[in-house]
Amino acid sequence: MRDPDSQPDAPAGKRQPEEADRLRELLRSPGYLKALAFCALIGVPVSLVAFFFLVALHQLNHLMWADLPEALGWEAPPWWWPLPLLLAAGIAVGLVVTHLPGGGGHIPAGGLHAGGGTARALPGVMLAALASLPLGATLGPEAPLIALGGGLALLLSELARVPVTAQSTVLLGTAGAAAAISVIFGSPLVAAVMLMEVAGVGGSRLFVVMLPALLSSGVGALVFTGFGRWTGLKGDSLSMKLGVPLPRLDTGDVVWSVLMAAAIAVAVHLIMAGGRFTALFVSRRPLAHTTACALAAGVCAAVYALTTGRSPADVASSGQATLSSLAADPHAWGVGALIGVLLCTGVAYTLCLGSLRGGPVFPTLFLGGAVGVLIAPLPGLGVVPGLAVGMAAALTSALRLPVSSVVLVVLLLDSAAMVPVIILASVVAFVTTQLLPPGRAVPAVGKPAEPSTARSPAVGKADSDAG
Repeated sequence: MRDPDSQPDAPAGKRQPEEADRLRELLRSPGYLKALAFCALIGVPVSLVAFFFLVALHQLNHLMWADLPEALGWEAPPWWWPLPLLLAAGIAVGLVVTHLPGGGGHIPAGGLHAGGGTARALPGVMLAALASLPLGATLGPEAPLIALGGGLALLLSELARVPVTAQSTVLLGTAGAAAAISVIFGSPLVAAVMLMEVAGVGGSRLFVVMLPALLSSGVGALVFTGFGRWTGLKGDSLSMKLGVPLPRLDTGDVVWSVLMAAAIAVAVHLIMAGGRFTALFVSRRPLAHTTACALAAGVCAAVYALTTGRSPADVASSGQATLSSLAADPHAWGVGALIGVLLCTGVAYTLCLGSLRGGPVFPTLFLGGAVGVLIAPLPGLGVVPGLAVGMAAALTSALRLPVSSVVLVVLLLDSAAMVPVIILASVVAFVTTQLLPPGRAVPAVGKPAEPSTARSPAVGKADSDAG
């Protein structure tokens, strides 16, 4: 029988190698096998550096929002606490952007980047993240970790005098990034899938990038887990434990999933567009405008604390701890508190996306989860489906990474019962976002952006070109 993959129309002796043949040939090549082994080795030092970086963020965050207020006589941070902290964060990040190479890393409103981290930019990336995240930026640590891992991998390859090619640069950068972020998402699988999707590769190139990323992230997870247990030090990873039982899905959950996903996609699209507008505003006068936007984000947190009586850290944070408490006891949040945290966090997030440095994943998950809990009393819905749909729709709309969003939310909920509505919400949100009017591209640091037909914030190559 004829091979179904053969090319009968091609002349004998001139047939192009089939996809599987090219992949097999590549996997047998000594160069790629050496690169694979080097990526496994890179996972160890990159993971150690990333581990201590996360530990430093955790310790600084606890110092600023727990130890320091307690030492000054408050049981919890007072309502005005975010104002001086975010003012200092804005000044520090503005100075990094204007004086250090790399501008402190890419602007969060541009989504996630698979690469772009360089050894020269690493000091600025780390300083900007350390100035932003512990001091109250409504952003997550994943984007600095991606830049840190990719930059360290390339630095180590230079020190080891590994021959540098365009392909090896992509492989090493992606592997380093995967090793760095594998544990912050609670699973090396999420890191590998996300970076594959961000890279936007297909065919044999997908496997070429996937294997180093998967291997390096697995090694990174082992190092994180073992080193954390041996030293007793703590670095935060994204996790949540539901405080309510898992229900069975019914027709109402499916209907609400479609409606919720479309509405959340529109709302998140507007937030990301606002973040790009903020980035354009900041690019005109980086130091002054970064400081002003950071202070305005602090005002949002202070207003939330004044109006709800809750901690300003609910707004002035990545949302990681707040999401965990929301999932563990959703009934502890009244309607007023949920509306307040959604409005204030949404505005603060918009301002931080274009001014400070961090990642968009954690705050987006929290916003989606809070929407789900808020509308959970609707007939035929429920808290757990609301959480699942809200997080999946919000994350997909913000990142344009439907597969990664599904995997991350499924692992967070630790249940296969919600998979159908999670996938449905992710697909609806992705289609809705793609059909919405495109926005401006994210400007380079110090350079205003021109109107673009690209659908920002795209990720991968399109995003890199825009940013």
